[in-house]
Amino acid sequence: MAEDRRTVDSDRPFTEALRVREGFGLSDLDPRSTPAFTGRKADGKAALLEHDDELSSLQEQLYAASVGGDSRRRVLLIVQGMDTSGKGGIMRHVVGRVDPQGVQITAFKKPTEEELRHPFLWRIRKRLPEPGKIGVFDRSHYEDVLVVRVHDLVPQQEWSSRYATINDFEQELVEDGITVIKVMLHISAAEQKERLGKRLDRPDKHWKFNPGDIDERENWSDYQEAYQAALERCNIDAAPWFVVPADRKWYARLAVQQLLLEHLRALDLRWPVATFDVEEQKARLART
Repeated sequence: MAEDRRTVDSDRPFTEALRVREGFGLSDLDPRSTPAFTGRKADGKAALLEHDDELSSLQEQLYAASVGGDSRRRVLLIVQGMDTSGKGGIMRHVVGRVDPQGVQITAFKKPTEEELRHPFLWRIRKRLPEPGKIGVFDRSHYEDVLVVRVHDLVPQQEWSSRYATINDFEQELVEDGITVIKVMLHISAAEQKERLGKRLDRPDKHWKFNPGDIDERENWSDYQEAYQAALERCNIDAAPWFVVPADRKWYARLAVQQLLLEHLRALDLRWPVATFDVEEQKARLART
């Protein structure tokens, strides 16, 4: 296992290797690359399992600090990506490894009629994580500058004003004690085509296939342009973007796990101090 750990604990953290910086171009990033990781598939899978216990422990500490103390800290993991980019795998293999009591997962679908009657952030605010929780958004408010932009669902003046609104919103979240981790899973058109083909070839995967996914492939370049704009215009210091190459599922899962771990470590979490006399309670227990 020591060999596997060295492949992850490189001199360059995942938060550094995957963060969007000035001049970043989505088209310049190889979707099959593995930044900050030098191992192969087997190493990546082993490393993912190796760090499960630490992730679970940090999540429990975050939760305990709010239940057994007065901490209002929480984490919001936002996962965006084209269809088949691996969002579901992240939910199962990364988020699914921690205590479900401390996690709130929301998969945002097409807005309902009620949601459309409100400002676009209305439904997002309703699903923000409670203190001590890790909130996970499978898609998010960014759909309102992605799908909405590509399909001209609202006038350009309206969707273009949303970038600034999103920046203000995310700054507000951070100031309120929420650690925001924004991840885009970057998949290639060729890999998406292969994954859609596998869904069609396997009867046990037909339920995951949506004919509309093929329609959306016709808008691939428009989506890449929309993502590039979101990455550039909503990349504030308080809540930067991280782009994860996603053609290799095992790497994408490991990368998101490591991003979550590195952010949790940075919180310098501590177990809450007992509000009772521990030795006294031990003595009482011994008498029973």
